[in-house]
Amino acid sequence: MNKELETMDSIGFGGMKLIQGNGFRYGVDAVLLVGFTAGETGGRGMKRRRAPRILELGCGNGIVSLILSHKIPESTMLGMEIQTKEAERARRNARINHLEERIQIRAADVASIGETALPEKFNAVVTNPPYFRRGGAIPNDASAKYIARHETSADLDDFIRAAATQLDREGEFFMVHRPDRLVDICCSMRAQGMEPKELQLVMPFPETKPNILLIHGVKGANSELRVLPPIHVREKDGRYSDLIQRIYERNREDEGESN
Repeated sequence: MNKELETMDSIGFGGMKLIQGNGFRYGVDAVLLVGFTAGETGGRGMKRRRAPRILELGCGNGIVSLILSHKIPESTMLGMEIQTKEAERARRNARINHLEERIQIRAADVASIGETALPEKFNAVVTNPPYFRRGGAIPNDASAKYIARHETSADLDDFIRAAATQLDREGEFFMVHRPDRLVDICCSMRAQGMEPKELQLVMPFPETKPNILLIHGVKGANSELRVLPPIHVREKDGRYSDLIQRIYERNREDEGESN
């Protein structure tokens, strides 16, 4: 049995470090979710409150909570992750960045929240859930990468139900997913009392088919969906777009760094 290797990478955002395993490693989806939540992609973003409390469902190694702590410095976060090894890695990432007082991590199944709610409520919930539908039995050797990408214990409805359960009145929900799940997402959000308020599609290159969806909902809100202008990740020559560079807080010469 091969031992999982780890790296410690410099990711920017005020000098943050990130411990990652050699399985599933963070990518632009996580950074887009943070930028969308922080209002950097053209939308309203999260309503700024004093000391907002944010829940991250399926936090993996903690990358979204880490970057959010930088972009929304007055916030505190709770991350939930079913994989105990990833949850422990997220705790270590909080410690090495001196954020253990602001970021807490619990090893728990998102599907359990619908049955037994957490005692606290949150101003916002963010999530980058598995994109691919549950397809029969889980392989015996299911890797961290497989679990991060495929619905295993918790499916899309479970993530949305958990978010609705834990949000306070007029709490906000931010999710990154795939465009082909848009109808499922909107139906599930409404069924749980959350109204989709902003939608943004993301293309890999200009004038290509969108492959990422960003959606913002508000618990108990009236129906009114605002469709934001689409954005693209890279220019035709392969460079990150100016918008993505700004979200990463990088200069052009920094583009070769780990992402």
